[in-house]
Amino acid sequence: MQAATPLEFNERRKSERADLVVRVTYQTVDELFSEFARNVNEGGIFIETDNPEPLGSSVSLQFKLPGRDEPIEAVGTVVRISDGSAPSDPSGMGIEFGDLGVSARQQINEIVRQLRAIG
Repeated sequence: MQAATPLEFNERRKSERADLVVRVTYQTVDELFSEFARNVNEGGIFIETDNPEPLGSSVSLQFKLPGRDEPIEAVGTVVRISDGSAPSDPSGMGIEFGDLGVSARQQINEIVRQLRAIG
């Protein structure tokens, strides 16, 4: 499977992303990691890392949104890898949520709307 170009990935997005820095804990079959994510929407999240998981990998995620006490928990699939060669495209991986509960989806949508309104 080949990595999507940034343009192809943007066109695949079903929802707008919002810039938001949160710490994400994610787990693969073998390891547990903690990194930063810089944008999120109801469809997925981009995690900045120098060691992204291979395309198609399944990861379990947990992160807290600003102003929320309970963390968002989700399972996702790595759908994009960036090597960081472009200044506006840091190294990391785009993860598409596979199973996101209604409450988590609503919380993400609300914070994305708030951040977009701020501009």
